[in-house]
Amino acid sequence: MTADARTWGLDSVTVRYGSHVALDQVTLQATPGEVRALVGGDGAGKTTALRALAGALRPAEGEVRAPSLAHLGFMPTAAGVWRDLSVDENIAFAGAVYGVRGATLRERRATLLEGTGLAGATARLAGALSGGMRQKLAFSLAMLHRPELLILDEPSTGVDPVSRIDLWRMISQAAADGAAVVMATTYLDEAERASHVLALDAGRVLIEGTPAQVRAAVPGHVATTETPAELAYAWRRGASWRQWSPDSPASGEAPVADLEDAMVAAAFAKLAVAEGESAPAGAPVASSSIVRSARASAVPRRQTGDADAAPLIRASAVSRRFGDLTAVDDVSLTVLPGEIVGLLGANGAGKTTLIRMILGLLPASAGELELFGEVPSRHTRARQGYVPQGLGLWAALTARENLDFVDAAFGSRGTALPEALTGAGGRTVGQIGLGGQRQLAFAAALGHEPQLLVLDEPTSGVDPLSRARLWDVIHEHADRGVGVLVTTHYMQEAEQCDRLVLMSRGRDVAAGSRDDIVGGVRALEVEVEQWPAAFRALSEAGLLVSLAGTRVRVIGASTGQVRDALGIAGLRGGIHQVPATLEEVMTARERLPA
Repeated sequence: MTADARTWGLDSVTVRYGSHVALDQVTLQATPGEVRALVGGDGAGKTTALRALAGALRPAEGEVRAPSLAHLGFMPTAAGVWRDLSVDENIAFAGAVYGVRGATLRERRATLLEGTGLAGATARLAGALSGGMRQKLAFSLAMLHRPELLILDEPSTGVDPVSRIDLWRMISQAAADGAAVVMATTYLDEAERASHVLALDAGRVLIEGTPAQVRAAVPGHVATTETPAELAYAWRRGASWRQWSPDSPASGEAPVADLEDAMVAAAFAKLAVAEGESAPAGAPVASSSIVRSARASAVPRRQTGDADAAPLIRASAVSRRFGDLTAVDDVSLTVLPGEIVGLLGANGAGKTTLIRMILGLLPASAGELELFGEVPSRHTRARQGYVPQGLGLWAALTARENLDFVDAAFGSRGTALPEALTGAGGRTVGQIGLGGQRQLAFAAALGHEPQLLVLDEPTSGVDPLSRARLWDVIHEHADRGVGVLVTTHYMQEAEQCDRLVLMSRGRDVAAGSRDDIVGGVRALEVEVEQWPAAFRALSEAGLLVSLAGTRVRVIGASTGQVRDALGIAGLRGGIHQVPATLEEVMTARERLPA
């Protein structure tokens, strides 16, 4: 089969559901040996595009180029595993479907179980696996028959950073072995690793290109500032602001630093056009579904916590045991008024157990835990706002009824609907998109004016502009003296926090700013002509390998080890020390010997 024949994709594809246009003239190319990322928020059209490419739906217009089902692997959003079957039974079933049998099945089973870390869990039901393990099993099923085209619908949403590194290593390996990989993701730091990015909004292409091209092609100009001039087009990034304007950047000025800012800026450019303002150079002219909700406010920049104030949370050498299992082991943590503290760690690190103790839902087995200077109780609960990962909303109730219920529970009155849901108070939660649901959950948590906010993955799955606006809300309340404890799997959100606490295997292993935690840890970046061969050689040498575009990175190894592994494979290339990412540091702590 020729290279051209194995280039799959969509050509000017339109998909309609009744009168609703879910995908509008979208073109996407999937090339062997490359990872292409689709980004965008809830309802952007990512899943529709992937389902069209997989042959799961017929487009109204355009052409779909894809291999036969026997050569296609598809991992849907819902993970694509059979929860009532064991890991081994899932693999056997998928093998039967794809005609993978005998020695080939045994070889593929061994390779995939080893690569995913599931070799010790083959008898466990898929439904009993953690989210990260279940995602890795689903990936294994999609990869079992060595597909030519691998389609992954948000394979890492809700998955911890360490498991995400594992998934990306396997995705990169699939590309290195010659597969064309197309994946949807809401994590823009993850999209930076892809060779090509296509951003969708309301079913239309917002912007596309390599990550560097996308950053360089953002219409208008993004600047970092202490005081935004136009709040409608400004958003917070930690202690500073980003300001978008339609003016062209100054000559020689560098483009925005990451895809997160690039996507927010591109959304603002479309919004400016939709609202009849002057279009910036290079701006898309299509109308946008984006709503500027929860606009940034002019609250003065805050200090990062009042060091002289009494802590809102004070945990000292806290432990929690469940029989012989120690879920939280000698952890200490404080949160001050006006401080945003990020709680990071892999699945099973103990974060959720610690939060349940702070909320007063679990007692500590050892140590001291105080909330507002007293033991957590129903009384202290009235002074907290909590947004759980599942949002804590009642799907059968309307948006207004949800807020009325929370008002009655806390004795507050008249919590207002978020601006984005104005006019939608009579719709049930199930009829509201994910971005709107998250804003509703925030309103419910904040309606009784709590002194402490506890947020568990508060922005998972939303588009970049909605994520930026939710963080504006978090910062605004911290500016007013509210303490915030937030868990996140999205490493770019770590810079939104004043301080980070990293947990691993139940213990707090590092604390401080992002730079404090990363410290002087370095990674090695390998520069070779054929990255797939280098990736394969380093992986086979047992090194922790990841991929950023076509740049192979290694953490926790010496230059000599990397050079030796490349030499065995007959490869030569440059090896450069680069700063490690926070995600790589977390992975090294989990995967490498102490």
